[in-house]
Amino acid sequence: MAVNGASHNIPGLTTGPQSGPPPAPSDDAKAAILGAAESDPKGTNVPGQDGGDKDGDKKVKSEKELAKDRAKADKAARFAAKQEKSKALQAASQPKAKKEKKEPQAKLAPYEEDTPKGQKKILKPLDDEYHKAYIPSVVESAWYDWWEKEGFHEPQFKENGEVKDAGYFVIPIPPPNVTGALHIGHALATALQDAMIRWNRMKGMSVLYVPGCDHAGLSTQSVVENMLYHRRNGTTRHDLGREKFVETVWEWKEEYHTKINKVLKRLGGSMDWSREAFTMSPTLSTAVRQTFVQLHDEGLIYRANRLVNWCTKLTTALSNLEVDQKELAGSTKIDVPGYDKKIEFGSIWNFKYPIDGTDETIEVATTRPETMLGDSGVAVHPQDERYKHLLGKKVKHPFVDRLLPIFGDETVEREFGTGAVKITPAHDFNDFRRGKEHNLEFINILNDDGTMNANAGIFEGHKRFDVRYGVITELEKLGLYVGKKDNPMSIPLCSKSKDVIEPVLKPQWWMHMKPLAEPAIEAVKSGKIKLRPESSEKTYYRWMETIDDWCLSRQLWWGHQVPAYFVKMKDGPAYDTDADYWICAQDEAQARERAEKKFPGKEFELERDPDCLDTWYSSGLWPFSTLGWPDKTHDFAKLYPTSVLETGWDILFFWVARMIMFGLKLTGEVPFTEVYCHSLIRDSEGRKMSKSLGNVIDPVDIMDGITLEALTEKLKLGNLAPKEIERASKWQKSAFPDGIDECGADALRFSLVNYTTGGGDIAFDVKVMRSYRNFCNKIYQATKYVLGALPDDYTPLAQGGKTGKESLPERWILHKLTHATKKVNEALAAREFSQATQAAHGYWLYELCDVYIENSKSIIRDGTPEESSSAQNTLYTALDAGLRLMHPFMPFLTEELWQRLPRRPDDTTKSIVVAEYPVFDEQLDDDESDRAYELVLGCSKAIRSLLQEHGIKEDGKALVQASNDKAYKTASAEAPAIKSLSGKYVSTVTVLKASDSLPAKCSVYPVSADVAVFLELPGEVDAEAEIKRMKPKLTKAGDAVKEQEKLIQGLGEKVSDEVRGKEQKYLKDMMSEQRAYEEALARFEAMKIQ
Repeated sequence: MAVNGASHNIPGLTTGPQSGPPPAPSDDAKAAILGAAESDPKGTNVPGQDGGDKDGDKKVKSEKELAKDRAKADKAARFAAKQEKSKALQAASQPKAKKEKKEPQAKLAPYEEDTPKGQKKILKPLDDEYHKAYIPSVVESAWYDWWEKEGFHEPQFKENGEVKDAGYFVIPIPPPNVTGALHIGHALATALQDAMIRWNRMKGMSVLYVPGCDHAGLSTQSVVENMLYHRRNGTTRHDLGREKFVETVWEWKEEYHTKINKVLKRLGGSMDWSREAFTMSPTLSTAVRQTFVQLHDEGLIYRANRLVNWCTKLTTALSNLEVDQKELAGSTKIDVPGYDKKIEFGSIWNFKYPIDGTDETIEVATTRPETMLGDSGVAVHPQDERYKHLLGKKVKHPFVDRLLPIFGDETVEREFGTGAVKITPAHDFNDFRRGKEHNLEFINILNDDGTMNANAGIFEGHKRFDVRYGVITELEKLGLYVGKKDNPMSIPLCSKSKDVIEPVLKPQWWMHMKPLAEPAIEAVKSGKIKLRPESSEKTYYRWMETIDDWCLSRQLWWGHQVPAYFVKMKDGPAYDTDADYWICAQDEAQARERAEKKFPGKEFELERDPDCLDTWYSSGLWPFSTLGWPDKTHDFAKLYPTSVLETGWDILFFWVARMIMFGLKLTGEVPFTEVYCHSLIRDSEGRKMSKSLGNVIDPVDIMDGITLEALTEKLKLGNLAPKEIERASKWQKSAFPDGIDECGADALRFSLVNYTTGGGDIAFDVKVMRSYRNFCNKIYQATKYVLGALPDDYTPLAQGGKTGKESLPERWILHKLTHATKKVNEALAAREFSQATQAAHGYWLYELCDVYIENSKSIIRDGTPEESSSAQNTLYTALDAGLRLMHPFMPFLTEELWQRLPRRPDDTTKSIVVAEYPVFDEQLDDDESDRAYELVLGCSKAIRSLLQEHGIKEDGKALVQASNDKAYKTASAEAPAIKSLSGKYVSTVTVLKASDSLPAKCSVYPVSADVAVFLELPGEVDAEAEIKRMKPKLTKAGDAVKEQEKLIQGLGEKVSDEVRGKEQKYLKDMMSEQRAYEEALARFEAMKIQ
């Protein structure tokens, strides 16, 4: 076995305990390899078997002698069958012996890694019990700590501090919320991002993958508050006080932050942890305060008393993006947090207001009866004849001492409802505008927790939706209630708590977005930023062109406290009643200095705004603040703008658009040049992943494996209701009846990248992971074979590529290798991730493992020393480049195997992480050899197919008939390869010229216009059965010819000669197929006559 002789280290250097050369395979291992070959269905590995015709030197028997042999064999077979029957009868008359119990295979104990943390992995022999087969946990151990310690993940610069000549590539990780465990969506993002990072690093660029977490103000505070309430007997944040509560959140954050990082490392994400960021770190906090002050000074941030989306459950304002719309077709009762019974929505209720001073009433309608307590007017169309006489009059509120003016408004639709509209300016976005225009009173009726305040009169202190029913009851008593009917509508829900959002009037900090959105739109239109997939662009433009001002304030304690101070004077306005008395500054000292300048000679106190900023504000600064901005750091100077922002399309506006706007405004440059939006992951049934459904999958469970029982127990650790646990566990039992097998990080990564087609959502199926774990094993076993096939003292050639002495199979695999590298490189550059993995997968599985490795066995075994040596060199090149090709997708497996390979002379590369990525090599491009060897493969496939079709299990006699001299020459030269690849049921492969006659009793498999394969049928042949078998094939071939002729006739003038030539070739092949079946049919028809 060939190994890297210096324990896979650079000569003269040590990195950890010197383990010495990995031992050569034991006798048991060699026996296992030979045994595997013997049982191999292709039968090409054992010396003395299938390496050409073993009877090649013997006299060829006549037909008469062969018939005599067959008769002897038949007689022997009948005698053997008679003997077996006799033994069976004897056995039946004997008392039945007890079956020997099969000893269950001992399960291996969990693997214990011997390598000290951070040191280079000590490679164990491939024949020890943990290395005989691929075990993900064994292969993936130890490597990451060594990568990190060696600094492989850090960006490398030239001596003068400039980026490398190949350029730079930077991805800032979309920071996961520090609120708990990562899910499979995070694994998808990591797999895609790290594939791009590793690929560009191997291309010789200065590469940085920036890790970090988001403080996730609203989500984190909610989780910690729930934790306090449930674990500390109803404790609230107010019981602790702000300072102590924030300390508690920091402690909780550290615990979960560590868990998140551990999973990211387990996934193989090659982040530079020395540059890890956190949105509330000192550096990023400085950036937040500085930008807020700057944008306020420039007039982009302002204070205003406006309607906000208020969540009464979380008691905070929300941006429009944090509000989901639930569509209702009509009357529907839905669950609302804080209520035992469901609340009715999707109806419109009609009631009457009495006209003050008259006996008249005016009928209005509302979808929210409780809001009538905040009404301050009734609008009608000024030209509506029904209400002209009421203009200028007032209605009397039935529950509070309030008169409401009736006024004309041309925006009122006369035909809708009664034509009279109640106006609630402080609790409705449309009414807010009308209230401003008509100078109505703005009456807030809600406390922050969703109960009614003093403005609600008799309903003060009651919950809003209890009041809904109370108002209707009281209206009925007064004879003012008219009735209700279905009303299709949408209900705004908090995306976090699912509470029904209330529009509430509050003074908050806002940001003008139009001036920022216009340059951001232009950046995409001009191509400075590329959105992928392109379908994202239309959505981006639509949202940016209709963008609203952004409410920045959040009524939270965890987050970036707003750097704004209200100037309180004895003779000044009350707190927060005049926006002109707010001072924005980076700290209190600067605020005092600014206040003194603004209000010279005045005595004042400063009171800081207790609110925090929206989490997305600090996230919007992420691409440049993580590189040290606003300081002029080396990273910011050399690595900004960043290269790619890879994320889910669902946060295109929450985050991506805001980063673009902030980046352009604050740095003068785009924050990244490309955005790739990956699809959302759904379960195997296409459902959105939800904890209550039990279909949220933890990537660790896929990597490490988990039993069904353990999966069910995990459901109980959350806050699911018993009914939800029951439903979720039922789904888990149907989806994972045997739990989830250990698949490892490499199989998980490869599967997720392969899922990414740039199309719709991903239907995730764990069974796919299992199949790619098997693929990992294929790579593992192939490498084991190659290491065993190379001599112990093997040293690769100084350069890969061709020497000019390669056989056809070698030229073919090198051609396939260079084309696979071309496809992978082009696909990754175009972000066609699935195409990249498919190209790498196809090369490894269908070309290297299934074909070349199989063919190389006979060349190495039976060829001349020169042929054997050449095959070994090609085997090394194909494997070495194949591992490097696969590395971005499977980092652990490829490192484990690549470190076991011997190195080319003068190659001191320490790790595959920093090895050179394969690129297209024109010298290896060989279409002629490709065509020739495809003929070999086509012939061997045809022989295997015919053997299977006719059930021949031994002594198969195949014939290959070439239709031209070129094909005959190729087939003749490669006859041993054809036989080798055809499997162990073939005894001879004879190559015929077009003019040579064929045996009467043979079946046909047309390969192409150049060649057809025939199989001699032994014994008596049922001509009628063969005709019956052949006719459908002939019909199908004839139909294919007609279709192809029709296709060619339909080709337009603009079609290239190359395309037209290919289609003509397909037609030629199809016509040859049709002709071959016609001739075979004629032969069997002739047999019937005989």
